Amino acid sequence: MNLKNVEKKEKSTAVLTIEIPADEFNAAIDKVYRRAKNSMSVPGFRKGKAPRKLLEKMYGENIFYEDALNDLYPTALDAAIKEAELEVVGYPQVNVDHIGADGVQMTATLGLKPEVKLGQYKGIECPKETVVVTDEDVENEMKPLIARATTQETVDRPVENGDTAVIDFEGFKDGVPFEGGKADNYSLKIGSGSFIPGFEEQIVGMTTGEEKDLNVTFPEDYGAKELAGAPVVFKVKVNEIKADNVPEIDDEFAKDVSEFETLEELKADLRAKVEKRKEDSAQTSFETSVMNKAIENAEMEVPDTMVQYELDRQMQNFEQRIAAAGMTLDNYLGMMGTNRQEFMENQRPGTLRSIQQDLLLEAVVAAEGIEATQEEMDAEVKRLAEENGVDEEKVRSYFPEDQLAFGVKVQKASNVIVESAVVVEP
Repeated sequence: MNLKNVEKKEKSTAVLTIEIPADEFNAAIDKVYRRAKNSMSVPGFRKGKAPRKLLEKMYGENIFYEDALNDLYPTALDAAIKEAELEVVGYPQVNVDHIGADGVQMTATLGLKPEVKLGQYKGIECPKETVVVTDEDVENEMKPLIARATTQETVDRPVENGDTAVIDFEGFKDGVPFEGGKADNYSLKIGSGSFIPGFEEQIVGMTTGEEKDLNVTFPEDYGAKELAGAPVVFKVKVNEIKADNVPEIDDEFAKDVSEFETLEELKADLRAKVEKRKEDSAQTSFETSVMNKAIENAEMEVPDTMVQYELDRQMQNFEQRIAAAGMTLDNYLGMMGTNRQEFMENQRPGTLRSIQQDLLLEAVVAAEGIEATQEEMDAEVKRLAEENGVDEEKVRSYFPEDQLAFGVKVQKASNVIVESAVVVEP
């Protein structure tokens, strides 16, 4: 292998011109011939005894070229990358410019790990949301507790908003039943908005045993494209009407649903929880804004191949999770009203930003001379063990020490950026 040329290009890419001399290529062809000849039949010769020159004459001199090149190019590419002292990311794109008895010349377009030129990453000014907890927030926090304490009773009156109607229904488009449009004894909370617009409203006023045709239209953006925007008819029968018995919201209620003796204590606890949740959310938003500014202040050119590689990895992991749930990825995406290409493109901006953040933090580690102590790595092992419910030895067997150290250093770099940030008025 000869590395003839290295050309650095924009957006952290490089093009290598690689030459495989005739003697190396011919040796690879001969190796392929010896491997393939036993499966090739030629009249007048026992299987495996036909000369290479004869096979090349019968089938074309390039009969073994592709397999020989496939044997050679990975090693040749690795050697060229090593000789050029490049740190490659993503997938290489290899083009064969010339192939023949006199050898091979090919070009490889490579994504390179971007160089990061840090801008301001300390003392970044960002606004932070002021946390306010309202009485309405506390009431909303009470709703799940009230719902769990609420009982239902069957009533003999027309359906009202807020009731639960137990119904049979079947949907028809142009007089033909459509898939997923039928159910028996379905409990529908009227006013929940869980069905398409216009459905629940037409149930109001129906009585037990009553049957009715409901005319509704699916939304234009409905996930099943064959139904999107389509007018349909649902044949509905009400089997039972249930009304809610909502408990009195008092001290007895507080005792029933919590460890507190009074409603005032329960509300104070809920208020504190809402406040903590809002503070955590405000801090997360603040840290995200600070990190985004640090990224914007830096200079880096992320190659497309690096983003595509990470997208493919994420897609593969996602597909495995969907398969574990008993579905195919294409079926799942179809239910969501999208496809692989659209889904991947929607993920691309977030993936790019994640890569930029990783590169930024790695650059800060170098700029600050950040190191990881053994105590810090031990603490990280303990945290991961507790977080995943496994023993510490299992964590150590899964994560090499250098990977643990890198994780600690990156977190310390993130702390340098966030802890030095300045909160300003919006």
